[in-house]
Amino acid sequence: MSTSATALLADARAAGPELVGLRRALHRRPETGLHLPHTQEAVLAALDGLGLEIRTGSALSSVVAVVRGTGPAADEAGPRPSVLLRADMDALPLDEAVAWEHASAVPGAMHACGHDLHTAMLVGAARLLAARREQLAGDVVLMFQPGEEGHDGARLMLAEGLLDASGSRPVAAYALHVSATTALGVHGNRPGPALAASGTLAVTVRGAGGHSAWPHHARDPIPATAEMITALQSLVTRGFDALDPVLLGVGTVHAGTAANIVPDRARFEATLRAFGDDTLARLAEGARRTVTGIAAAHGLDADLEFVPGYPVTVNDPAEAEFVADVVTELHGPAAFVRDRRPGLVSDDIGRVLARVPGVMTGVGACPPGLDPERAAGNHSPHAVFDDAAVPDGAALYAELALRRLRPRTGR
Repeated sequence: MSTSATALLADARAAGPELVGLRRALHRRPETGLHLPHTQEAVLAALDGLGLEIRTGSALSSVVAVVRGTGPAADEAGPRPSVLLRADMDALPLDEAVAWEHASAVPGAMHACGHDLHTAMLVGAARLLAARREQLAGDVVLMFQPGEEGHDGARLMLAEGLLDASGSRPVAAYALHVSATTALGVHGNRPGPALAASGTLAVTVRGAGGHSAWPHHARDPIPATAEMITALQSLVTRGFDALDPVLLGVGTVHAGTAANIVPDRARFEATLRAFGDDTLARLAEGARRTVTGIAAAHGLDADLEFVPGYPVTVNDPAEAEFVADVVTELHGPAAFVRDRRPGLVSDDIGRVLARVPGVMTGVGACPPGLDPERAAGNHSPHAVFDDAAVPDGAALYAELALRRLRPRTGR
């Protein structure tokens, strides 16, 4: 490890207690969606005094901060290059089941995906970079994003001029994401498609209500809905190439008010995932045919709405290799493991990476006392993330920016 990288990591770990304190404060007061006033306030307070150029969002409670470097750029005559670093800030709508001192104090909200760690990491990177302006041969755009969990916050931030925040389009963008089921300190990414495109299918099955004792005088939507859900699983396994993965998962089902009442309608929602826009469209169309056909067979009507979600997240091959090199130098050769296959999770960082070459990289945060194979995963109310990932993640964010902006040697 170079002397500068050693010093950077030491400084990050020295700041660890303060950064962990921020993470735990955010964990205790999680906020969901696009409007995170308390989280935004905490980030702004943590960045105060660093001499950054800061602006907040209008359509969402985002924070964009620019660290202006003072180091020599490769081309002093042209616009200075910039790098973008992203952290998502929002929580999930579920009740935490982990009993610890800093558990969520907000009913129905929990940082079950580790965004509180991401936010603290990026605050730490801001402090490390602000103290090293003379080493920065360009500028760093810090993207603190609400609404990643299904609210498309990245799209809104792009619409509000995210990529023009520093005055020049970023040459690269990097995002880190912790995993509760990967050993602490293990990082991984893959070139090319890394995360899936997504969409949401909402189905309302309409029949005619009545007394459960006389179902023949009603048109019961519940058996048809159950049949639809089962048939949709067959659509996935029989309608698509197993080597071109797709996923259709039903997440909500609602029907009825009492055991002795046939309801007049039932509703379910499903997430659809694929690694290509065409494949996702074919999956949505197949679901429409399946649902409407079953509804007709039962003498029912079905209303469907498909809402496209996030695009495929595509990691730039050169940037993926660059990140692997930086991780290896900063944390050692055992710290990076190349992902063998893409994940069917989805993230709106794909919108940024469609415009700027960059990488989403996973960061292991499973505590050493847990077996990663058995640990509760992200989005579980039992998910646990190790605080030790925070200072090391801050150092990685900062080192990526410093090295990517370095003149002549470049990557």
